[in-house]
Amino acid sequence: MSKLIVDIYRSARKEGMYLYVRKGYDLEQLPAALLSQFGRAEHAMGMLLTAQKKLARADAQAVMAAIEAQNFYLQMPPAASAEDDYMQQIPNSKL
Repeated sequence: MSKLIVDIYRSARKEGMYLYVRKGYDLEQLPAALLSQFGRAEHAMGMLLTAQKKLARADAQAVMAAIEAQNFYLQMPPAASAEDDYMQQIPNSKL
């Protein structure tokens, strides 16, 4: 598969979580556990995906392969770094 038109949905429940599916795919056909974890899906955009397409946090070929195999690709939020955790623990008066 060299080209695929996809719809990308963002999770209303978890910031940074995105779901890629074929354009027009009925989300109700996805596994119930996935839908429960993902929460309400907000359409972010549609795009023509090719193997050469640069994506921010995913490999286009891996996305296309996952959609071909299981009808979706779930992009998880980036893991928090130790520096991020440290900054969250500093009292606001110190900032």
